Amino acid sequence: TKHGFVCANAGIDESNVQDGYATLLPDDPDKSANLLKDRIEQKTGKNIAVIISDTFGRPFRLGQTNVAIGIAGLEPILDYNGKPDTFGKIMQVTAIAIADEICSASELVMGKVQKCPIVIVRNYNFSSSDAKIQKMLRSDHDDLFR
Repeated sequence: TKHGFVCANAGIDESNVQDGYATLLPDDPDKSANLLKDRIEQKTGKNIAVIISDTFGRPFRLGQTNVAIGIAGLEPILDYNGKPDTFGKIMQVTAIAIADEICSASELVMGKVQKCPIVIVRNYNFSSSDAKIQKMLRSDHDDLFR
């Protein structure tokens, strides 16, 4: 996509819309997430994070999963590099895609046809951050697939 996401569908979706219509990804999903975050925080007085997700068809895998396409207020990756594993070995490539993990779990609650566009995740101890979704994308140097 123009955002840098590598997926099987180019970010164009004709499901869950009227005949003759299609939905596109937001022009700036991070900006959309920030607008939602700011508005909800103003209304509630709570410190929250917002993740905007989309269903992705993945290369070389059957089935789709939800992934983060925009974030606000959340460190999207939990990096274990340089830390010891349970046997004391120093991890060198382990970085958990927290934002994607939350999106995948949320899809189980939202469903595809249940008309539930929002999921509230409670009691997750997230790290606040001003990171952008680009932090989750591999650089050209680290890209193993293109």
